[in-house]
Amino acid sequence: MKIFERIANIFPEVRGPEEKRLAFKIKLKWTLLILVSFFILSVIPLYGLGQNALSQFESLSIILGASFGSIMSLGIGPIVTASIVLQLLTGSGILKIDTTTHEGKAFFQGLQKVMTIFFIIFEAFIYVFLGGLAPPVELLGTPSFLLMQLVLVFQLVLGGFMVMYMDQVINKYGFGSGVSLFIAAGVSSSIVVRAFSPLNSLGVWAFGSGQAPVGQVWVFIQSLIGRNPLGAGLALAAILATIIVFVVSVYAQAMKIEIPLSFGRVRGHGMRWPLKFLYTSNIPVILTAALLANIQLWARLLENWGRPWLGTFAGNTPSSGLVAWIYPPSIIQGIITSSIRGIDIAHAAAYMLLMVGGAVLFSIFWVQTSGMDAASQAKQMMSSGLQIPGFRRDPRVLEAILNRYIPSLTVLGGIAIGVLAASADLMGALANGTGILLTVMIIYKLYEEIAQQHMMDMHPALRKMMEV
Repeated sequence: MKIFERIANIFPEVRGPEEKRLAFKIKLKWTLLILVSFFILSVIPLYGLGQNALSQFESLSIILGASFGSIMSLGIGPIVTASIVLQLLTGSGILKIDTTTHEGKAFFQGLQKVMTIFFIIFEAFIYVFLGGLAPPVELLGTPSFLLMQLVLVFQLVLGGFMVMYMDQVINKYGFGSGVSLFIAAGVSSSIVVRAFSPLNSLGVWAFGSGQAPVGQVWVFIQSLIGRNPLGAGLALAAILATIIVFVVSVYAQAMKIEIPLSFGRVRGHGMRWPLKFLYTSNIPVILTAALLANIQLWARLLENWGRPWLGTFAGNTPSSGLVAWIYPPSIIQGIITSSIRGIDIAHAAAYMLLMVGGAVLFSIFWVQTSGMDAASQAKQMMSSGLQIPGFRRDPRVLEAILNRYIPSLTVLGGIAIGVLAASADLMGALANGTGILLTVMIIYKLYEEIAQQHMMDMHPALRKMMEV
């Protein structure tokens, strides 16, 4: 175990702020600075890149916060992969770390940092040497080809370290977490483009070019003018699916159970401790979606290597093997076009079960490893001087009462978020359905954090808007 601590200490870390509470303006400044830097780095192409076999995975790149072909090609993939592996190891009991102690938390964070660095280097080599991001074909068979491969790996590793440190800056000086914000930024830009872009798929002004625009709002209007009910129906279905996912997600986020608590030493004063229905928030669906995204990327890389062990692709769509069953079919489009088959329904049901099962599994693991279990919450309440009215001041009493709610909320919340994510994907919403769900939840949680902690720091006009 000491070796992981030594490796973690070799690499520098972003120092936390000296102030206990950062002002709203400081957090806003750092958040915007990191987001702008992230977008700028996402458009810087890799030097010496020839073939970009990963460019077709646009929906996966959004979930991974990546831009394939740029210096940000790895995105948040290594960070999330390291988190998934740690969750599985600790949740299964293979790795026993007491995260309730300071030493345990420090070791867990150091181990996650080491694993993130490992996956940055590992994924960089895999992307390049399995042909996902390759040098020009003209250099094949020459010494320059291997040299250019190493240059590409170096750029990917550099970009991976940038994402890791930008995530640390957001976590310590900004709003929310860097992983969540990078996903939200990518999905939001994709939704705006796919809803309102007047350009076609070639990046040319669509009107008068003979090709439909990317923006579904313009497609809907054009279809109505051209008396094309099928095209209008498909565009309207994508727009409505996005709106439905947004509304249902916000409603589910607002559902909660409140436990009445009182301050033991101050009579007549108390508060309500909220336990949200989506108890583990968006973490389970991020981990599940990232796991499926990594499987699809590995399937493409293995197919390019001539080893289609996970399945094959027909163009941009998985066609056989495991990878075909973890790719969501567009059920609504099949219904509108009257092309739906029995195998499509079975495929949709399997995808739904996979998303729900993954969300529940990661919800349980996350509660156990992040201090959200009943015992940890009871200790937190006791340290704040809180107790349940009518009961003696004992953490075991608090833990017993919390155990009535937390395990059920963990499982039911995981099921609900899995169903929401899978339904969004199956309905063919704008951008990636899971990504839209994640973005709604991320922005809603960010709104709650800002409104709770920084309401008095804001400009009066912004404060009024946040109160609405």
